[in-house]
Amino acid sequence: MKSIKVFAPATVANVVCGYDVLGFAVNAPGDEVTMNLVDKPGVRISKITGDDGRLPLDASRNTVSASVQHYLDHVKRNDVGVEIELHKKMPIGSGLGSSSASTVAGLFAINTLLDDLLTVKELVPFAMKGEELACGYGHADNVAPALLGGFVLIRSYNPLDIIKLPHPDNLHAAIVFPEVDVPTRDARQMIRSKVFLKDAVTQWGNIAGLVSGLFMKDYDLIGRSMTDVLVEPTRSILIPDFYKLKEIALAEGALSFGISGSGPSVFAFTKEEETAAKIVAKLQQHLNKLNIGSQTYVSAVNNQGPKVIG
Repeated sequence: MKSIKVFAPATVANVVCGYDVLGFAVNAPGDEVTMNLVDKPGVRISKITGDDGRLPLDASRNTVSASVQHYLDHVKRNDVGVEIELHKKMPIGSGLGSSSASTVAGLFAINTLLDDLLTVKELVPFAMKGEELACGYGHADNVAPALLGGFVLIRSYNPLDIIKLPHPDNLHAAIVFPEVDVPTRDARQMIRSKVFLKDAVTQWGNIAGLVSGLFMKDYDLIGRSMTDVLVEPTRSILIPDFYKLKEIALAEGALSFGISGSGPSVFAFTKEEETAAKIVAKLQQHLNKLNIGSQTYVSAVNNQGPKVIG
Protein backbone atom coordinates (compact mmCIF):
# COMPACT_ATOMS: atom_id res chain seq x y z
CA MET A 1 0.00 0.00 0.00
CA LYS A 2 1.40 3.40 -1.02
CA SER A 3 -1.50 5.71 -0.21
CA ILE A 4 -4.19 5.91 2.48
CA LYS A 5 -6.90 8.24 3.74
CA VAL A 6 -7.79 8.19 7.43
CA PHE A 7 -10.50 9.81 9.55
CA ALA A 8 -9.91 10.47 13.27
CA PRO A 9 -12.63 11.66 15.64
CA ALA A 10 -13.07 14.68 17.84
CA THR A 11 -13.01 14.07 21.57
CA VAL A 12 -14.43 15.49 24.77
CA ALA A 13 -11.64 15.72 27.35
CA ASN A 14 -11.80 16.18 31.13
CA VAL A 15 -15.48 15.08 31.13
CA VAL A 16 -16.20 17.75 33.74
CA CYS A 17 -14.53 16.35 36.88
CA GLY A 18 -11.71 14.34 35.26
CA TYR A 19 -9.21 17.07 34.41
CA ASP A 20 -6.46 15.57 32.20
CA VAL A 21 -7.46 11.98 33.11
CA LEU A 22 -10.80 11.32 31.36
CA GLY A 23 -11.96 11.62 27.76
CA PHE A 24 -14.22 10.04 25.17
CA ALA A 25 -14.44 9.99 21.39
CA VAL A 26 -17.44 11.11 19.33
CA ASN A 27 -18.61 10.23 15.83
CA ALA A 28 -18.51 13.77 14.50
CA PRO A 29 -16.78 16.07 13.87
CA GLY A 30 -13.26 14.86 13.02
CA ASP A 31 -10.31 15.38 10.71
CA GLU A 32 -8.99 13.57 7.64
CA VAL A 33 -5.43 12.90 6.53
CA THR A 34 -4.36 11.63 3.11
CA MET A 35 -0.86 10.15 3.20
CA ASN A 36 1.36 9.00 0.36
CA LEU A 37 4.64 7.12 0.53
CA VAL A 38 7.19 8.65 -1.87
CA ASP A 39 10.76 7.92 -2.90
CA LYS A 40 12.38 11.00 -1.36
CA PRO A 41 12.99 10.41 2.38
CA GLY A 42 11.51 12.85 4.88
CA VAL A 43 8.13 14.07 6.04
CA ARG A 44 6.42 16.87 4.16
CA ILE A 45 3.01 18.53 4.22
CA SER A 46 1.86 19.21 0.68
CA LYS A 47 -1.59 20.62 1.41
CA ILE A 48 -3.88 21.80 4.20
CA THR A 49 -7.56 22.59 3.65
CA GLY A 50 -10.27 23.89 5.96
CA ASP A 51 -7.97 25.85 8.28
CA ASP A 52 -8.25 29.35 6.74
CA GLY A 53 -4.46 29.46 6.53
CA ARG A 54 -3.98 29.14 10.29
CA LEU A 55 -1.86 25.97 10.37
CA PRO A 56 1.82 25.76 9.40
CA LEU A 57 3.00 23.86 6.33
CA ASP A 58 6.43 23.69 7.96
CA ALA A 59 6.75 19.99 8.85
CA SER A 60 8.66 20.72 12.07
CA ARG A 61 5.89 22.96 13.39
CA ASN A 62 2.79 21.04 12.37
CA THR A 63 1.48 18.50 14.91
CA VAL A 64 0.73 15.86 12.27
CA SER A 65 4.10 15.82 10.52
CA ALA A 66 6.09 16.32 13.72
CA SER A 67 4.40 13.31 15.34
CA VAL A 68 4.92 11.18 12.23
CA GLN A 69 8.61 12.12 12.29
CA HIS A 70 8.88 11.04 15.96
CA TYR A 71 7.26 7.75 14.99
CA LEU A 72 9.70 7.16 12.09
CA ASP A 73 12.66 7.99 14.35
CA HIS A 74 11.42 5.45 16.90
CA VAL A 75 10.88 2.60 14.41
CA LYS A 76 14.15 3.49 12.66
CA ARG A 77 12.55 4.07 9.28
CA ASN A 78 13.99 7.42 8.26
CA ASP A 79 14.49 5.98 4.81
CA VAL A 80 10.74 6.47 4.29
CA GLY A 81 9.38 9.43 2.34
CA VAL A 82 5.96 10.76 3.40
CA GLU A 83 3.71 13.41 1.87
CA ILE A 84 0.71 14.51 3.90
CA GLU A 85 -2.52 16.28 3.03
CA LEU A 86 -4.45 17.49 6.07
CA HIS A 87 -8.16 18.19 5.65
CA LYS A 88 -9.60 20.02 8.65
CA LYS A 89 -13.22 18.96 9.02
CA MET A 90 -13.66 20.41 12.48
CA PRO A 91 -13.18 23.85 14.02
CA ILE A 92 -9.77 24.85 15.37
CA GLY A 93 -9.70 26.00 19.00
CA SER A 94 -13.07 24.43 19.74
CA GLY A 95 -12.12 22.41 22.83
CA LEU A 96 -12.95 19.22 20.90
CA GLY A 97 -9.42 18.01 20.31
CA SER A 98 -8.82 19.55 16.91
CA SER A 99 -5.02 19.14 16.98
CA SER A 100 -5.48 15.69 18.51
CA ALA A 101 -7.74 14.46 15.70
CA SER A 102 -5.25 15.61 13.04
CA THR A 103 -2.29 14.06 14.83
CA VAL A 104 -4.07 10.76 15.45
CA ALA A 105 -5.15 10.51 11.81
CA GLY A 106 -1.54 10.99 10.70
CA LEU A 107 -0.09 8.46 13.13
CA PHE A 108 -2.73 5.86 12.33
CA ALA A 109 -2.06 6.40 8.63
CA ILE A 110 1.71 5.96 8.80
CA ASN A 111 1.44 2.94 11.12
CA THR A 112 -1.03 1.29 8.75
CA LEU A 113 1.14 2.02 5.71
CA LEU A 114 4.11 0.42 7.50
CA ASP A 115 2.11 -2.73 8.32
CA ASP A 116 1.29 -1.85 11.94
CA LEU A 117 4.80 -1.82 13.39
CA LEU A 118 3.27 -0.61 16.67
CA THR A 119 -0.02 -1.33 18.41
CA VAL A 120 -2.55 1.50 18.48
CA LYS A 121 -1.94 1.93 22.21
CA GLU A 122 1.79 2.30 21.55
CA LEU A 123 1.01 5.29 19.31
CA VAL A 124 -0.28 7.35 22.25
CA PRO A 125 3.12 8.81 23.34
CA PHE A 126 3.78 10.02 19.79
CA ALA A 127 0.36 11.69 19.68
CA MET A 128 1.15 13.32 23.02
CA LYS A 129 4.20 14.89 21.36
CA GLY A 130 1.77 16.56 18.96
CA GLU A 131 -0.28 17.92 21.87
CA GLU A 132 2.90 19.27 23.44
CA LEU A 133 3.64 21.16 20.23
CA ALA A 134 0.06 22.45 19.98
CA CYS A 135 -0.52 23.68 23.51
CA GLY A 136 2.71 23.30 25.44
CA TYR A 137 1.70 20.24 27.44
CA GLY A 138 1.59 16.62 26.30
CA HIS A 139 -1.66 15.45 27.88
CA ALA A 140 -3.42 12.26 26.71
CA ASP A 141 -7.09 12.83 27.51
CA ASN A 142 -7.78 13.84 23.88
CA VAL A 143 -5.36 11.65 21.97
CA ALA A 144 -5.96 8.41 23.88
CA PRO A 145 -9.73 8.25 23.18
CA ALA A 146 -9.17 9.48 19.62
CA LEU A 147 -6.76 6.56 19.06
CA LEU A 148 -8.47 3.85 21.09
CA GLY A 149 -12.07 4.94 20.71
CA GLY A 150 -14.59 4.85 23.54
CA PHE A 151 -14.27 6.22 27.05
CA VAL A 152 -10.72 6.36 28.41
CA LEU A 153 -9.08 6.87 31.81
CA ILE A 154 -5.44 7.94 32.08
CA ARG A 155 -4.60 6.48 35.49
CA SER A 156 -0.99 7.66 35.36
CA TYR A 157 1.28 9.70 33.10
CA ASN A 158 4.55 8.41 34.51
CA PRO A 159 4.50 5.61 33.66
CA LEU A 160 1.74 6.02 31.10
CA ASP A 161 -1.21 3.81 32.12
CA ILE A 162 -4.35 3.99 29.99
CA ILE A 163 -7.57 2.09 30.71
CA LYS A 164 -10.55 1.84 28.37
CA LEU A 165 -13.81 2.10 30.31
CA PRO A 166 -17.24 0.66 29.56
CA HIS A 167 -20.27 2.94 29.22
CA PRO A 168 -24.04 2.67 28.72
CA ASP A 169 -24.86 1.88 25.08
CA ASN A 170 -27.38 4.71 24.76
CA LEU A 171 -25.24 7.41 26.34
CA HIS A 172 -25.25 10.43 24.00
CA ALA A 173 -23.44 13.76 24.00
CA ALA A 174 -25.10 17.04 23.02
CA ILE A 175 -22.22 19.31 21.99
CA VAL A 176 -22.30 23.04 21.20
CA PHE A 177 -19.32 25.05 20.01
CA PRO A 178 -19.91 28.80 20.58
CA GLU A 179 -17.81 30.60 18.01
CA VAL A 180 -15.64 32.55 20.44
CA ASP A 181 -11.88 32.28 20.86
CA VAL A 182 -10.49 30.42 23.90
CA PRO A 183 -6.85 29.42 23.22
CA THR A 184 -5.90 26.22 25.04
CA ARG A 185 -2.60 27.64 26.33
CA ASP A 186 -4.40 30.62 27.90
CA ALA A 187 -7.13 28.44 29.39
CA ARG A 188 -4.54 26.19 31.05
CA GLN A 189 -2.70 29.15 32.55
CA MET A 190 -5.87 30.28 34.35
CA ILE A 191 -6.05 27.13 36.45
CA ARG A 192 -4.92 27.28 40.07
CA SER A 193 -1.65 25.48 40.86
CA LYS A 194 -2.76 24.75 44.43
CA VAL A 195 -6.17 23.61 45.68
CA PHE A 196 -7.80 23.13 49.07
CA LEU A 197 -7.81 19.57 50.37
CA LYS A 198 -11.58 19.65 50.86
CA ASP A 199 -12.03 20.52 47.16
CA ALA A 200 -9.63 17.75 46.13
CA VAL A 201 -11.62 15.25 48.21
CA THR A 202 -14.84 16.36 46.52
CA GLN A 203 -13.23 16.00 43.09
CA TRP A 204 -11.83 12.53 43.87
CA GLY A 205 -15.25 11.37 44.97
CA ASN A 206 -16.86 12.67 41.79
CA ILE A 207 -14.28 11.02 39.51
CA ALA A 208 -14.72 7.72 41.34
CA GLY A 209 -18.49 8.10 41.12
CA LEU A 210 -18.38 8.81 37.38
CA VAL A 211 -16.16 5.79 36.68
CA SER A 212 -18.41 3.62 38.86
CA GLY A 213 -21.49 4.92 37.06
CA LEU A 214 -19.96 4.02 33.70
CA PHE A 215 -19.21 0.47 34.85
CA MET A 216 -22.63 0.04 36.45
CA LYS A 217 -24.41 1.77 33.55
CA ASP A 218 -26.12 3.89 36.17
CA TYR A 219 -27.25 7.12 34.48
CA ASP A 220 -28.21 8.84 37.74
CA LEU A 221 -24.80 8.14 39.31
CA ILE A 222 -23.08 9.40 36.15
CA GLY A 223 -25.12 12.60 36.27
CA ARG A 224 -24.68 13.44 39.92
CA SER A 225 -20.95 12.68 39.81
CA MET A 226 -20.24 15.19 37.04
CA THR A 227 -19.46 18.21 39.18
CA ASP A 228 -16.18 20.10 38.91
CA VAL A 229 -15.10 22.28 41.84
CA LEU A 230 -11.52 22.83 40.65
CA VAL A 231 -11.42 23.92 36.99
CA GLU A 232 -14.93 24.81 35.82
CA PRO A 233 -15.38 27.81 38.19
CA THR A 234 -12.42 29.50 36.46
CA ARG A 235 -12.79 28.36 32.86
CA SER A 236 -16.53 29.04 32.76
CA ILE A 237 -15.73 32.76 32.84
CA LEU A 238 -14.46 32.44 29.25
CA ILE A 239 -17.71 30.93 27.94
CA PRO A 240 -20.64 33.28 27.21
CA ASP A 241 -23.58 32.73 29.58
CA PHE A 242 -22.18 29.37 30.71
CA TYR A 243 -24.46 28.92 33.71
CA LYS A 244 -27.54 29.93 31.75
CA LEU A 245 -26.62 27.33 29.11
CA LYS A 246 -26.24 24.79 31.90
CA GLU A 247 -29.65 25.71 33.30
CA ILE A 248 -31.27 25.28 29.88
CA ALA A 249 -29.63 21.89 29.27
CA LEU A 250 -30.62 20.47 32.65
CA ALA A 251 -34.19 21.75 32.22
CA GLU A 252 -34.36 19.88 28.89
CA GLY A 253 -33.40 16.58 30.50
CA ALA A 254 -29.59 16.54 30.48
CA LEU A 255 -27.91 14.20 32.95
CA SER A 256 -25.03 16.64 33.29
CA PHE A 257 -23.45 19.67 31.67
CA GLY A 258 -19.92 20.97 31.43
CA ILE A 259 -17.00 22.27 29.41
CA SER A 260 -15.39 20.14 26.71
CA GLY A 261 -11.63 20.26 27.09
CA SER A 262 -10.50 23.84 27.64
CA GLY A 263 -13.64 25.22 25.96
CA PRO A 264 -15.42 27.07 24.56
CA SER A 265 -17.39 23.96 23.51
CA VAL A 266 -19.85 22.69 26.09
CA PHE A 267 -21.55 19.32 26.27
CA ALA A 268 -24.35 17.51 28.04
CA PHE A 269 -24.88 13.79 28.57
CA THR A 270 -28.30 12.35 27.82
CA LYS A 271 -29.91 8.91 27.93
CA GLU A 272 -30.91 9.04 24.26
CA GLU A 273 -30.30 10.83 20.98
CA GLU A 274 -33.66 12.62 20.87
CA THR A 275 -33.04 14.52 24.11
CA ALA A 276 -29.54 15.47 22.94
CA ALA A 277 -30.98 16.91 19.72
CA LYS A 278 -33.49 19.02 21.68
CA ILE A 279 -30.75 20.33 23.95
CA VAL A 280 -28.41 21.48 21.17
CA ALA A 281 -31.33 23.25 19.46
CA LYS A 282 -32.24 25.12 22.67
CA LEU A 283 -28.63 26.06 23.42
CA GLN A 284 -28.05 27.29 19.89
CA GLN A 285 -31.25 29.34 20.09
CA HIS A 286 -30.00 31.01 23.27
CA LEU A 287 -26.60 31.80 21.75
CA ASN A 288 -28.34 33.28 18.70
CA LYS A 289 -30.09 35.73 21.04
CA LEU A 290 -26.63 36.80 22.22
CA ASN A 291 -25.52 37.25 18.58
CA ILE A 292 -23.03 34.41 18.97
CA GLY A 293 -22.76 31.90 16.16
CA SER A 294 -22.41 28.24 17.06
CA GLN A 295 -21.96 24.76 15.66
CA THR A 296 -23.75 21.75 17.13
CA TYR A 297 -23.15 18.01 17.18
CA VAL A 298 -25.08 15.06 18.58
CA SER A 299 -23.21 11.79 19.00
CA ALA A 300 -23.07 8.51 20.82
CA VAL A 301 -19.68 7.53 22.20
CA ASN A 302 -17.47 6.50 19.28
CA ASN A 303 -15.98 3.11 20.18
CA GLN A 304 -13.90 2.71 17.01
CA GLY A 305 -11.51 5.66 16.96
CA PRO A 306 -9.62 6.28 13.70
CA LYS A 307 -10.63 4.45 10.54
CA VAL A 308 -9.42 4.05 6.97
CA ILE A 309 -11.81 5.80 4.56
CA GLY A 310 -9.84 5.56 1.32
